[in-house]
Amino acid sequence: MKKSLIALAALAASGAAMAQSSVTLYGVADAGVGRIKSPLARAGSNTDGASDKTQFLSGSAMNNGNSRIGVRGVEDLGGGLKAGFNFESGLDLDQGDTLGSGGGFWGRAANLWLGGNWGTFKMGRSLTPSYYGAAVWELTGTANYSVVGSTFGFANSLRNNSQFSYKTPDFGGFSAELGYILKADNTDRSKVDMNLIYANGPIGVGLSANKTKGTSTNYAIGGKYSFSNFALAASYTNVNNAANARRRGFSIGGSATFGAFALTVDLTRDTKNEWTGKKYTNGVVEAKYALSKRTFVYGAYLRLDGDNNYGIGVRHNF
Repeated sequence: MKKSLIALAALAASGAAMAQSSVTLYGVADAGVGRIKSPLARAGSNTDGASDKTQFLSGSAMNNGNSRIGVRGVEDLGGGLKAGFNFESGLDLDQGDTLGSGGGFWGRAANLWLGGNWGTFKMGRSLTPSYYGAAVWELTGTANYSVVGSTFGFANSLRNNSQFSYKTPDFGGFSAELGYILKADNTDRSKVDMNLIYANGPIGVGLSANKTKGTSTNYAIGGKYSFSNFALAASYTNVNNAANARRRGFSIGGSATFGAFALTVDLTRDTKNEWTGKKYTNGVVEAKYALSKRTFVYGAYLRLDGDNNYGIGVRHNF
């Protein structure tokens, strides 16, 4: 009898613990057809040697996003404290291969976090504070063909390995996140990455900055104002490439949504360009039509450093 009671108690305790935990499988499937001519766009694309010809696109600069599959979980530890994790792998719908986004199998995300009313502390590979700062105001939802991302790389920092980060709670729309990489984990050069964000109602403003020891600081500041079916955004960005050459400029654009249809036009202009020695005006035109809350078709034209790139496709989120 006692053994049965002990077993039932253990089962009940296990059920209670499980009820306080959750694990979610999620992902994106995105594929299309298009042409990528710009060398800067091809550098970040999963395309073959004939990438300046019309071809199947997956994981490219002219897809809305990269296909991926991920798993995330969270456990309620009590007292307002939670623990969680996120593992995410990129997928190539062309051949079924994995796309590491610069890392291994879990190249898109591999991290662990603790959070509470004091904020969130995260450890591992993840999107950077700089990226999240730009995502507040970027008009295409940080699509692969975003002209700001294609030109300036969202302040030149999308993901960090071996990152320790702390994000504050939301204070009436204000928040901040600070990331740090030890020099032993980054070719003997420490790195700092941060953002400051205000997002409340129709207004979104984000400041992003990051600096690797021995190099110049990358930064971006932008804002977006949404009203009725429209949104306007502008930004100013300064980034440095691996050779520490500088590229800086501004962006301005707008979007309109009418039912299931959305149209976005976004432009950038270099004020300094040491990468190519020539200043460019770049731009993207994006059209999307929602088939459901999770699936939409899209078409985009990207003018990047004098070259024309285009793509049409379908994206499904699950």
